[in-house]
Amino acid sequence: MAGHHHHELEGDALVAAARASLKDSGEQWTQMRATVFEALAARAAPASAYDIAEDVADSRGKRVAANSVYRILDLFVRTNLARRVESANAYLANPHPGCRHDCIFLICDSCGKATHFDDDALTGALAGAAKEQGFQPDRPVIELRGTCRSCSAQ
Repeated sequence: MAGHHHHELEGDALVAAARASLKDSGEQWTQMRATVFEALAARAAPASAYDIAEDVADSRGKRVAANSVYRILDLFVRTNLARRVESANAYLANPHPGCRHDCIFLICDSCGKATHFDDDALTGALAGAAKEQGFQPDRPVIELRGTCRSCSAQ
């Protein structure tokens, strides 16, 4: 498999890397963006903007509009701080925000967890095939649904 491996960041190290990456892209790390990122990073499974808005409202003690969270999540996807799971209209924090690559998601239909892995040869072949058809791809989105190892063992 032609992938590359990363040290998966979490906790304060992930937040610090996300802050640095966002600032490097020319964007500001506001308190609201920090709160949204922290709420997203705290989740093990993909979360919708409504889920994140609820978490942020709980932490801030006041209602937060989901459309505000959507705008921030879209910014996070554009700047590589988050990944969007297209089939679920949900988001995951990118555990290595400084690295740009295409992800392949394995989504468990039993527990809802989404795991990603990299395979540059596979995503490159997909982009190459699209170009041969006269299509200019922005980013491959590959999602495989099934049952994860933990749920299969139960």
